[in-house]
Amino acid sequence: MARALMIQGTGSNVGKSLLVAGLCRAARRRGISVAPFKPQNMSNNAAVTADGGEIGRAQAVQALAAGVPLHSDMNPVLLKPETDTGAQVIVQGRRLTTAQARDYQTLRHRLLEKVLESFGRLKAAHDLVLVEGAGSPAETNLREGDIANMGFARAADVPVILAGDIDRGGVIAQIVGTKAVIAPDDAAMVAGFLINRFRGDPTLFEDGYRDIAQRTGWRGFGICPWFGEAWKLPAEDAVDLAAPHRDTGLHVVCLALSRIANFDDLDPLGQEPGLRLTMLGPGRPIPGDADLVIVPGTKSTRGDLAFLRDQGWDVDLAAHVRRGGHVLGICGGYQMLGRTVADPDGIEGPAGTDPGLGLLGIDTVMTPHKRLTEVAAVHAGTGAAFHGYEIHIGVTDGPDRARPFAHVAGLPEGAVSASGRVAGSYLHGMFRDDGFRAAYLAGFGVMETGTRYDAGVDAVLDALARHLETYLDVDALLQAAR
Repeated sequence: MARALMIQGTGSNVGKSLLVAGLCRAARRRGISVAPFKPQNMSNNAAVTADGGEIGRAQAVQALAAGVPLHSDMNPVLLKPETDTGAQVIVQGRRLTTAQARDYQTLRHRLLEKVLESFGRLKAAHDLVLVEGAGSPAETNLREGDIANMGFARAADVPVILAGDIDRGGVIAQIVGTKAVIAPDDAAMVAGFLINRFRGDPTLFEDGYRDIAQRTGWRGFGICPWFGEAWKLPAEDAVDLAAPHRDTGLHVVCLALSRIANFDDLDPLGQEPGLRLTMLGPGRPIPGDADLVIVPGTKSTRGDLAFLRDQGWDVDLAAHVRRGGHVLGICGGYQMLGRTVADPDGIEGPAGTDPGLGLLGIDTVMTPHKRLTEVAAVHAGTGAAFHGYEIHIGVTDGPDRARPFAHVAGLPEGAVSASGRVAGSYLHGMFRDDGFRAAYLAGFGVMETGTRYDAGVDAVLDALARHLETYLDVDALLQAAR
């Protein structure tokens, strides 16, 4: 039977995903068959799996680090927020329901069986399973019925390593305080702690490190400095989008919608030296010097269409197109560019129909069926082949579909305006393909730079594993698995 180890954090966004990815690659480098696992995740940035499901993007990166195909068992419960209080509930890769936050607290009691079922299959297929927690075990108000942290660890008998984030301050209180508030039986699951995201000389924190060990009785596994190349890996949380700032080059502006989804579409563009990428937040007008505006995917097309209008971006987009600028809509962004978006059954919210931005001659009707598939496509404009994936609900048609963005299996996909300056597509991940990205950007006068995105991500994962091996006792961490 395989062993397992769980990385929990003292809070959200303390680097758990990155730690698990690095440990997956370190285990793989040791010849260990390893798989990632996250019992419950909340993210609108999902990846399509080989078995036709969807999981959080972080688990997809971790699977890449482990060298194994993506599978829905790696993230059996995925919550995709649609409103401030409600989310779509994905169980073992398939949509189960849409639930309000209060209702989900009741629902999750029934999901532990599915979580353990998926975990059991991964353990049967691998030597080691590395588990990522969610949020913090110190959220005692969420402990009853918990499936994300100690509730899972206890049910599956998985030892826990607690990671604290020194960059946000108060790391001693983070870790010592966690032990103080969790139940003794939960604290007994903790095999030790580590300090993450240290800036500067780690030896300067040795006194604090010893203080944590003395106050908790837990073993320390090391102090890990900030990993500067993390921005080159696909981000799961929109707050992690951090392309380097540039003042010159093709100006690509992406609208940071309130329910932005699958925004890792933009990661390869952020790494192109001949391009400057701006993630445009609310309250800011679309810059007049923008060459290309991307309207990205969203978990709530009609909701984010209203959000877009609230920012005045509809007026800015119309002016941008009049000036000769280009617009690309991806998935939900593609739907918004059309004449109407109809949701007669209220799948994404209240039933109804909203006018679109009117930049493409298309209309969309939301349907219950979600399309989840990987595709091979050929871009109509350049003839460049690329691979991508679809993850959406809704059927789109209209006269501009006669000018497709691409062809999939010989059939037209997406739409392009008569002017050629506005285009939309359901295909995510297109810019990961180096050949397509170079051909597409060449249309804007950007010379090919030889950037190899996937190879670069793989090199960063190797560097991450070496980073952890330098500063953490990785062998002892792997031996702590049970």
